[in-house]
Amino acid sequence: MSGGRPVSGVYTRWMRRILMLMLVVAVVACSGQSQQAPPINAIDLVGEWRSVLDSPGGELPFALRITEQDGTVVASIVNDTEELPFKALRTEGNGVTLEMPWYDSVLEGQISADGSSIAGRWRKTIPGGISELPWRAERGSSARFRPIEDVIVEEVAPQAPPEITGAWRVTFSDENGDEAARGEFHQRGTHVAGTFLTPTGDYRYLEGSYESGLLRLSTFDGAHAFLFHARAQADGTLAGDFWSRDSYHATWVAEPITADTAVLPDPWQQVSPTRVDRGFSFRFADLEGQVVSSDDARFAGKVLVVNLFGSWCPNCNDEAPLLARWHQRWSADGLEIVGLAFEFSGDSERDRRVLRRYAERHGIEYPLLLAGVSDKAEAALAVPDLSAVLSYPTTVLIGRDGKIRWIHSGFAGPGTGRHHTVLVTEIEDRITALLAEGIRIDGRPIGD
Repeated sequence: MSGGRPVSGVYTRWMRRILMLMLVVAVVACSGQSQQAPPINAIDLVGEWRSVLDSPGGELPFALRITEQDGTVVASIVNDTEELPFKALRTEGNGVTLEMPWYDSVLEGQISADGSSIAGRWRKTIPGGISELPWRAERGSSARFRPIEDVIVEEVAPQAPPEITGAWRVTFSDENGDEAARGEFHQRGTHVAGTFLTPTGDYRYLEGSYESGLLRLSTFDGAHAFLFHARAQADGTLAGDFWSRDSYHATWVAEPITADTAVLPDPWQQVSPTRVDRGFSFRFADLEGQVVSSDDARFAGKVLVVNLFGSWCPNCNDEAPLLARWHQRWSADGLEIVGLAFEFSGDSERDRRVLRRYAERHGIEYPLLLAGVSDKAEAALAVPDLSAVLSYPTTVLIGRDGKIRWIHSGFAGPGTGRHHTVLVTEIEDRITALLAEGIRIDGRPIGD
């Protein structure tokens, strides 16, 4: 071939350019990879973390503690003196997942390149769908709430009390009306801990601060995500807002009271039997699909505790370990316990799966029966021997004669301090009194 440069020269020159381009691409690619965070191992997360859910009311903080125990990395939520463990902590690449399957609750996030922060979301199953809030965490054990100077604060009452330790009469208000509650707070410095007791239960372990007339409290336990703000008023009262999860909001006011002032109705008197001449009847399937009835021979002549509950209910989870303990302690003496579960979904397969987790968590050996959905009006239809279902849990104490003796609505959990101690003693005393009763041939207990 005549004219121009040889084809081999052109080919060589282009090959050199291609090789140079490939080298540049390789260098850039390697450089990019070197800036990416390496995969995170669970052990890398060990330490204290300040966690925040971004609620409609602002930052809802809680403490996250990750530790190594016998070669396993475990995580827990800390609210005041309570530490709640997650069922599992998993890492994959730069992602971390913290699971509380008994609440169908999970925290999922991505860890920053330097390992100092996590950003993601909290998701939980609720009636009718999923509740979600953005979640973030920063490594280090810092104050639960941001310093007061970092918060835009309206001017407070000049006579704002220096501290709020004590009991308070509280009214929560929303579109459905008012609800009475009892607030009990303990302050040391600016740190505040306490709870609210209501006719249906308590708000568990709240923790936060009070300074410059501003009260801030929060709790997160995998099911509850509560945030309270309030400002001191010139008359010594408090007024503020309450946010729950991603959608609920109420306002509240509180006035100081003496410790012995009655605020709430007697939880032993709120619900009554619909007929005093009959007992408590039930007939529902257990977690294996087998029907269990109040007429079964196993219950004849026994003291029976029937617990209306939901696996989704933190106060029910507070009571469950006690029920499991009482069953183990007194079953040989004639005590039977049955749990009637009212769950969110109405999907029996899903609900039984969650109930098995609940039983495993609390070491429950007594039967759990799937009784219906969590709506209280529908629950009342499922147990017509009760005048109403006002709260979860509701605990029914039945004598050896099959008659209802006492009904307790709600439960004062360990976050209520002395109220919890008193209630546990009351229930135990009533169970032991029923166990001590003999039974005559006519079916009536001795002493009637």
